[in-house]
Amino acid sequence: MIDYSVLPMFLAACFILVVSPGPDLLLIGSYSSKQGVKSGAAITLGIFVAGILQTLFVAFGLAKLLTIIPMLSVALKLMGTLYFLWLGLKLIQQWYAHGVASAAPVQSVNKSGAQLFLIGMLNNLLNPKALLFFALFLPQFTHNGADIFLQILTLGFILIFVALLINLALSVVFSIAGKKLANKFKIGRYVDGILGLLFITLAGRLAFSSEQGA
Repeated sequence: MIDYSVLPMFLAACFILVVSPGPDLLLIGSYSSKQGVKSGAAITLGIFVAGILQTLFVAFGLAKLLTIIPMLSVALKLMGTLYFLWLGLKLIQQWYAHGVASAAPVQSVNKSGAQLFLIGMLNNLLNPKALLFFALFLPQFTHNGADIFLQILTLGFILIFVALLINLALSVVFSIAGKKLANKFKIGRYVDGILGLLFITLAGRLAFSSEQGA
């Protein structure tokens, strides 16, 4: 079993990590404000599944491969960078075709729940820093008096369930804020372009980020 004396500190750390600005929060905020709370929830579920996989990777020691074989980390980073760059350019192209080339505002094509789920999951799995963070963060709250494997699994699942609840709540907040801003500033026709720039920013952030830390 885990050491329950460290649980309050662990939960506080989980909360801070989830609400800190990053790719996950950016995705949830972007799509929740554009397509509503269901879209944010779909991305959140994708992130949740990715968290389960990352916890299992850490528990089974697979995350160490990224440090033992640096080329794996480089390859994963390249895949993530190209994926986000492709999404960003596609959204900008869609914005130009539906928003700029037409004199009248055109309703942008919303992504399905399955597409958003996949985007949320890939956002984590194609980011080597996320997996390395799991590998560095979770063991800090383990102790030698119990099975390390079970401790990692327990702490990992606590972390991803906390993230699930917080991200669902943030989806509601961003959805409400997005509707108010869209009605007030009439920015709906530019959302695809904004999202495209955000994805390109994610690509650059991943490409030029250090392999140290999360």
